[in-house]
Amino acid sequence: MRVLHVHAHFDDFEFVAAGTFELWRRRLGAEFEGKIIVCTDGRSGHQFRTREETARVRLAEQEASAKLGGYAFELLRKPDGQPFEEACRVLTTDLLASLWRSIREFEPDYLLCPPLPLDTLAGVHPDHITVAEAVRRVAYMINVPHAFLGEYPVADETCPRWVKTPVILNTYDGYMAGANACDLVVDIEEAFALVAEESWCHQSQINEWLPWVARHHIEPTADLAAWEKKLRARLDRQSRELGLPAGRAHEAFSVTAWGTVPTAEQLRRDFPGLVADPERDERLEARLVRWGAA
Repeated sequence: MRVLHVHAHFDDFEFVAAGTFELWRRRLGAEFEGKIIVCTDGRSGHQFRTREETARVRLAEQEASAKLGGYAFELLRKPDGQPFEEACRVLTTDLLASLWRSIREFEPDYLLCPPLPLDTLAGVHPDHITVAEAVRRVAYMINVPHAFLGEYPVADETCPRWVKTPVILNTYDGYMAGANACDLVVDIEEAFALVAEESWCHQSQINEWLPWVARHHIEPTADLAAWEKKLRARLDRQSRELGLPAGRAHEAFSVTAWGTVPTAEQLRRDFPGLVADPERDERLEARLVRWGAA
């Protein structure tokens, strides 16, 4: 089982998918390989550090989180080797090409990424939308071996490598308050303590930038125990939006037709900790059948 999480920023993963990764790791052991790709260099999101210092600090924080979570981490880079700047509001060919190459190299069974809002009243983060749109646009080309040979040439174009196209799921996005939906709900309560530790690695975010920017109901916290209470409150707000019971930690995902369309049976088999809901499950199964699930 290989699962790839693609998102815009250092620390995005910990708030939407780290618990599910940990449940997979506990269930499958060495047979699970998790990886996250961060698509921006992080240098713009701070109020008193220089951009260069911010980029260094945030990279080190993500590496510390990856060590705790036992997952691989890649900072996405352009074909020329440079990272993508934060606030990547314009979808570029370089971004598509770099994602295409990284996804083909890892060849995941599942790819998790941010959603695209349908509701024009929903709030958005421009970097999140750019990454979501990039994944959607590149999805068909994952198994098109000549798609970006201009950016990543090969010695012999007559011997392509076939790669599978993953199932692509959208994560929850806190910036889209009121416009989030879910097909799959994973109870991550048993992994909550580790999620708190991983997110606690991002001190430049949770104790410096996020309180200053004042968009996430987060105030500076003195220690990990205090942070766990803040994180619990954040997850409870998410549960209220999605109509889930408060008091337990959940992560939520929506199934797309961007990649391979799974069957409901496949999802039930592969996802740990799924919370059953007859109405939600029936709606999803009917949609997958309409989409042509095998």
